[in-house]
Amino acid sequence: MLNMTISSPPRGDALNDIRSFLNKSGLIMGDDADYTVCLYDDEDELCATGSLCGRVLKYIATSPAAQGEGAAAKVVSELVNEAARRGIIKLFLFTKPDNITLFKSLGFYPLAKTDKSAMLENSRNGLSRFLSGIDPGEGVKGAIVANCNPFTLGHRWLMEKAALVVDTLHVFVLSEDLSRFTSKERFMLVKEGTSDIKNIRVHMSGDYLISHATFPTYFIKEQDNTAAINADLDITLFGTKIAPVLGITKRFVGTEPYCMVTSAYNKRLHELLPGMGVEVVELERKDGISASLVRKLEDLGDIEGIRALVPNATFEYICKKHGWTI
Repeated sequence: MLNMTISSPPRGDALNDIRSFLNKSGLIMGDDADYTVCLYDDEDELCATGSLCGRVLKYIATSPAAQGEGAAAKVVSELVNEAARRGIIKLFLFTKPDNITLFKSLGFYPLAKTDKSAMLENSRNGLSRFLSGIDPGEGVKGAIVANCNPFTLGHRWLMEKAALVVDTLHVFVLSEDLSRFTSKERFMLVKEGTSDIKNIRVHMSGDYLISHATFPTYFIKEQDNTAAINADLDITLFGTKIAPVLGITKRFVGTEPYCMVTSAYNKRLHELLPGMGVEVVELERKDGISASLVRKLEDLGDIEGIRALVPNATFEYICKKHGWTI
């Protein structure tokens, strides 16, 4: 007999017990659980757990003694039900490749996998529906995936140069709201800042072009190597599922002298994407312009410094946001 308890979210001794239980399964629990399910046996021993973290199911583990009793199914079912109660319909799950069969039996469908990690969602056709809403365009097609926090003249220069060598350039602005400028703000500024380049098509990245810095890493033992593992999964999803459907044969990136993680990510793009039929074109960064510098100047209130680094649409938006007189 398995008894269920709920924590929203777990704290204190309960949290410590869950973390200890997960550690035995090689999982590392962070502080992002919104809702946690625990199953206990007749002797009040924790034998299964799982958590809902936003739209991602994480920290799912069962003890060996409970694996034949449908414990994982009970945990996942309750997490899915709670997500529905919160109005969250689309769910994702990141796990070890060895667990794909288990989670397929619980209603999750694989999107991409590498030898270290796998990404699944609870919809068989979620990705195809996302891609069906994008007009592939004509001729040779290229892509840029960028955060643009905010959109700078450096981003603009990269897109201008890329647009010259393809017939259609898809620009995907990351939809994650983990930046100073919201996804809607960043999308708007890119759209306005490139409106004169007729072969550019600007899209929100949606759920399937995910920042390599934000993949869940709780199941990865080699914590020092998480960036590389995350990059490989992101690149695999793009190269095997997104690029072929849209006919993208070129992926453009700018040189990255400042951020080691992004530089390593670009290196993996060069190593992996050509084998998936996508050429990686790396263009020299324009005059050392960076979005982080723009944000620093914004903090300092340096209006003229910002003006020199961003397109008019970005400049006017920042000034309006702060009530600065131009």
